[in-house]
Amino acid sequence: MSEAGTSKAAGAAHGGRPHTRRWADQRWLVDNVIQANGIDWDQPRSVYLNAPCGPEANADFAALRAQVKKFADAAPAFEAAARRRQAKAEAAEAEGRPVTARENYFIASILWGGAQWPIDEADETNHRYNTAKRDCYRAYARLADHRVEEVFVPFGDKVLPAWFHLPPGYTGGKLPTVISIPGMDSFKEGVVSMYGDRFLSRGMAVLALDGPGQYEAPLMDVFFSMENWIATGPAAVDWLAARPEVDAGRIALAGRSFGSFFGTILTAHEPRIRACAVSATCHEPGCQTIFEEASPTFKQRFMFMCGMTDEAEFDSFRQTISWKGHADRIKVPYLCMAGEFDELSPIEHTRGLLAALSGPKQLLVYQGSRHSVGGPAAANGPHPQGYMADWIAARLDGQPMASEEWFVESSGKVVKSPL
Repeated sequence: MSEAGTSKAAGAAHGGRPHTRRWADQRWLVDNVIQANGIDWDQPRSVYLNAPCGPEANADFAALRAQVKKFADAAPAFEAAARRRQAKAEAAEAEGRPVTARENYFIASILWGGAQWPIDEADETNHRYNTAKRDCYRAYARLADHRVEEVFVPFGDKVLPAWFHLPPGYTGGKLPTVISIPGMDSFKEGVVSMYGDRFLSRGMAVLALDGPGQYEAPLMDVFFSMENWIATGPAAVDWLAARPEVDAGRIALAGRSFGSFFGTILTAHEPRIRACAVSATCHEPGCQTIFEEASPTFKQRFMFMCGMTDEAEFDSFRQTISWKGHADRIKVPYLCMAGEFDELSPIEHTRGLLAALSGPKQLLVYQGSRHSVGGPAAANGPHPQGYMADWIAARLDGQPMASEEWFVESSGKVVKSPL
């Protein structure tokens, strides 16, 4: 049987879902960890989903933290919360309260996206949740306090789903623009905050994109591969360059978590990107730590992102997931913000990537922080999101920068050294 035939046979044997030894062997352990630590057992999921919604959604996420006691609880709990928010939005709109309606539509969309997270197959439930997420976000966009446009970026014979945001109060002219790439467990609807967004509030437009393999893309048969991410830069920048609102000479890339890797590859192969800023790094070539030593959910999900169901096939394939041979093409300014003790991608791999870059570069290492780049160093020192937005704005304005490593101590003190 061919390699492709073997993969399809394995998929059929496991219901079309990825199958890994660790997930089969350790599912009971994951459930016990969730029972003890809640929904944020592996990453601060409820925090980063709550953040773009603002305080209005605090009660929703507090309830989810209380309700989810095992992995199987997550999708139904998010679905129930999303339904309640969507009903509130629809009632508010029917009663002529557009601000309340848009706020509830936005929160409902994020909750529908959260419901998709535990599902690692393109089944009816995943498609249904995705449709509800899009419907709610489309309704939000119609009522938003700034212009939000539904976008499908041409990508060969397929498309990449995206949303295009213009700053509140925009009346014309060409804007600096950020292509925003979410991580493995996040999605384009959640990378632009409902109010006070870090990029929009600084006068930049944002193209929020699900790239190959990310969230909605595999439901449209667009899967992760190095070749697909190499092709994503030209596709996205071509689309932006054709827009009258975009200054094609001032386009930057922002990526978080696995978006730090995707964004690096995109930038390496698209010279029209003028600056690249990433955080919460995934830079280990071959991804041994995240796929074999961290929660088994990460490998399950990434196999789905690749359209693969056979673990042996994926283990061979994942050796191609590397910045080596790509990062040395990057000549533009590059910012990286990383946790000192990143449990998903050890810091030495990020240092290796930075060493390969030939342009101006800056590395901020947050003392004691793990993958999510939080804790006292982030609270007391340069705030990761705000600093990234200021850094991108400065680079797109042509301001010079020194190549330095900043070690951000827990006190907030920054110790600088040449890089």
